[in-house]
Amino acid sequence: MSLAALIERIHNRRASISVIGLGYVGLPLAITFAEAGFQVTGIDRDSTRVAAINRRESYIPDVNSERLALVMQSRGEPLRAGPARVPPGLGRLSATVSYDALAETDAAIICVPTPLSKTRDPDLSHILAAADEIARRLHPDMLVVLESTTFPGATEELVLPRLRNANGQAFQEGRNFFLAFSPERIDPGNQDWDVKNTPKVIGGVTPCCLQAATSLYQCVVHQVVSVSSPRVAEMVKLLENTFRATNIALVNEFAIMCERLDVDVWEVIEAAKTKPFGYMPFYPGPGLGGHCLPVDPQYLAWKMRTLNYRARFVQLAEEINFGMPAYVLSKITDSLNDAGKALNGSTILVLGVAYKADVGDVRESPALDLIPHLQEKGARVAYHDPYVPRLDVGRGTLESVSLTETALRGADCVVIITAHRTYDWDWVVRNSRLIVDTRNATARVAPAATRVVKL
Repeated sequence: MSLAALIERIHNRRASISVIGLGYVGLPLAITFAEAGFQVTGIDRDSTRVAAINRRESYIPDVNSERLALVMQSRGEPLRAGPARVPPGLGRLSATVSYDALAETDAAIICVPTPLSKTRDPDLSHILAAADEIARRLHPDMLVVLESTTFPGATEELVLPRLRNANGQAFQEGRNFFLAFSPERIDPGNQDWDVKNTPKVIGGVTPCCLQAATSLYQCVVHQVVSVSSPRVAEMVKLLENTFRATNIALVNEFAIMCERLDVDVWEVIEAAKTKPFGYMPFYPGPGLGGHCLPVDPQYLAWKMRTLNYRARFVQLAEEINFGMPAYVLSKITDSLNDAGKALNGSTILVLGVAYKADVGDVRESPALDLIPHLQEKGARVAYHDPYVPRLDVGRGTLESVSLTETALRGADCVVIITAHRTYDWDWVVRNSRLIVDTRNATARVAPAATRVVKL
């Protein structure tokens, strides 16, 4: 088979695809390819995930189980109505913990996590493990795409050598196998932008690699944006998230300065965003959270340190953003003092512990820093989150309490960390004595006897 033959198989939907990593990126991607008519194998080391998929149960909020079941129907089952109708053939998606499917795969897409280590250095172990598994089963004219966020150069410096030396054979990129980087752009909980309508950036190791990857993604996304190399594509992802992280840091510092100046930062932002050019609004909060913003800029900073360069904006933004939980703690302490109470011995009810509204993801959530701070100061901490029933934090495990009038009135201070849309803010304000609102969630609530302290 040649590049032309691979592209023909892709266009005819006869190419088989393996997606390695079935998390918030991999599972939606695998389903999208299956909906487009490809035979897809999802591979994940987590047997509980694999078992859930094979039971046709989605654990990703952005993918409902009905959509998953539709692409997993067996032959002979009546075709169900659904948001995406799978072409006759069925059984387009399967899941396994085994990597053996890679031996027959035309395209392997790596969607594994890339966290930071305890020393805040890149942890690339999942990428390296996936690349090694592919290398053991690499075969001529196979396409490999890395989607996991990483430092600029990782595709060519870490993945490429493993594939070149696979199985003791002479594999050459662009000639008998193809390698590209295409950064994931998933925004959990976003109802407007998904895999299909979010433009897809792709950088191939060679022009033939780019052509192969472009042909694959053009089958499922509306727009492909080609760049000259994987390194450029890797840098695109880091620029996108560093841009957000640094601007959030800027507005967080503005919030601190506005307090010193006795100015309402939320009013400042509302007025500033009326300017139709040269400005876009960012909003302060209790700290950064999630899978990207607290992590991705550090990949860039780490890479630049290896080149004897200090990424000053990145480091300053991290200092400000990661200092916000401590700033919120001081707001809570001062607000209680103004009410004649000490933090030690007070009951604090935290509303929302997910890193963003309307999702159940707590990765890097500022609540994970704030709650231990409160506990260390002697506060009795409880939380409520409709999406997070249980939270491992601080001194152990907490369970989400029922959000009742009794719970609100019994708290010395209610702290809003995540502004889920399910909350009735009028009701919360009416039944609370003191609120520290880090998200401006109560902005449109009619004035009440409750004292509301904004960030």
